[in-house]
Amino acid sequence: MHDPLLKFSHWLDDAKAHAAIAEPTAMTLATATPDALPSARIVLLKAHGPEGLTFYTNFTSRKSAEIKANPHAALVFYWMPLDRQVRVEGTVSEVSAELADAYFASRPRARQIGAWASLQSKPMASRDDLEMRNAQIEAQYAGIDVPRPPHWSGWCVRPKSFEFWIQNAARLHEREIYKADGAGWQHTLLYP
Repeated sequence: MHDPLLKFSHWLDDAKAHAAIAEPTAMTLATATPDALPSARIVLLKAHGPEGLTFYTNFTSRKSAEIKANPHAALVFYWMPLDRQVRVEGTVSEVSAELADAYFASRPRARQIGAWASLQSKPMASRDDLEMRNAQIEAQYAGIDVPRPPHWSGWCVRPKSFEFWIQNAARLHEREIYKADGAGWQHTLLYP
């Protein structure tokens, strides 16, 4: 199969169908500051397609600040029960306001409130502060739809490479990499 996005979709479907994988869309997102200091965290994949792989977050967060300053990222999916891993590297851009609005509207109300209440990545004096902010937002939007905060949206990682890994005995793992090459992909097998 020489379409890495299609292969990724099949592998993700396999992960979603596996009862032992509690959160198949969990991915490690690695970003870096302009002076190359890396950081990584787990986020959830919310969409994927020809445009790339999308996740949503607070745009005042550390991850968003790093993406704004250095719009490159790496993603890692590891599905241990399937003995599979996928690595993705690419450039990052903001999703459209329409996509962000539609996804935000689909979220449970408590998560919509939380997106307003959390000052993500900022110092917090006590948990009571967050709970008080949450209660204030709940009261503010009582009985009406919660709009998407202006500081909350999505990022789309446009892949420049996909690496697929399958664990095998005696460390003779299977590895293959796809690198963007014009309108197509260059495919190469890698030694484990």
